[in-house]
Amino acid sequence: MSKTVTDVMSRDPIVVRTETPLKEAIQILAEKRISGIPVVDDVGKLVGIISETDLMWQETGVTPPAYIMFLDSVIYLQNPATYERELHKALGQTVGEVMSKNPITISPEKTVKEAAQLMHDRSVHRLPVIDSASQVVGILTRGDIIRAMAAS
Repeated sequence: MSKTVTDVMSRDPIVVRTETPLKEAIQILAEKRISGIPVVDDVGKLVGIISETDLMWQETGVTPPAYIMFLDSVIYLQNPATYERELHKALGQTVGEVMSKNPITISPEKTVKEAAQLMHDRSVHRLPVIDSASQVVGILTRGDIIRAMAAS
């Protein structure tokens, strides 16, 4: 019988809320040596995830989109909405302003093989594990999967 997500996930993961100051989330990531944290609302429902990738904008900043002027009109050569999102992440002060919304999740009864395939296909490093009420019950990382493989 193949292992399920419940068998290998980390239980009771650290979570933050949307109003958590960004500095506090950065401190948690650094002290706990983790690369991402699920973000929950007031009732504990998953609303996003904050990861090292989201925080890179804080350090690197953003480059305005390229444009050309034509007959007193600005024509953007890139989508200006992308620039706005990046700018928001670069200037954000709370987790809610910087987090990635609608994270890819998995349910506890799925197999580890299904989880590994999902992580590979979607190029993610961690999956919040949620129950039927969208409550975070665990987190599954690539490291958890590798440790499960080593134990087999």
